[in-house]
Amino acid sequence: MSEYQLDQKNIDVEELAQKALNHADLFQKLLNGVRSKDDATRQNCFKIMEIIAENDADFLYSEWEYFQEMLYSPNNYQKFIAIYILASLTRADKDNKFENIFNDYYGILAGDKTMTAAHVALNSSVIVHNKPELQSKIIDILISIDDVHQGKQKELIKAYAIEALIKIYPDADDKEKIEDFVKVQLNSKSPKTRNMAQCFLDRC
Repeated sequence: MSEYQLDQKNIDVEELAQKALNHADLFQKLLNGVRSKDDATRQNCFKIMEIIAENDADFLYSEWEYFQEMLYSPNNYQKFIAIYILASLTRADKDNKFENIFNDYYGILAGDKTMTAAHVALNSSVIVHNKPELQSKIIDILISIDDVHQGKQKELIKAYAIEALIKIYPDADDKEKIEDFVKVQLNSKSPKTRNMAQCFLDRC
């Protein structure tokens, strides 16, 4: 890792993301790095891969299965990374690979782990933007957190769902359904969720 200093803080992730498009050795190090046990290396490689996924999804799409495998990892750090990368890669998903893992992806939201469930909810706006045909299905899941999530932090996870719904709302077919859900959250036990609900109502 030393050549690119992927284990160091404050590296130029934007520059390395651009460089990785034309340097196979660096790209391979990044692929290996997102599964690294070293926190700094893993985080740097994730940031770089996220930039590539957002800006050059077609380039990274060939590695879909690699990140899909991470989605099923018992390691929550790997799962977390896969949640983000796969959401971004739906932009290039001409083969509808996401639809094949839809239930597994949202099965994480239905699990009991707060960190990963919350970020599935948050990334839903990216997926809806890239795959509008899934909009209604995803909205129904987000407004059903009480029934869907099995952990103890349902109220907190609703904040992430509302943050996604703020971005989904302008193009949503059923705005009233979203509004009704958000208004109820003004009385949430979670301060973060109450604040996010008020933010939604102020903006939308």
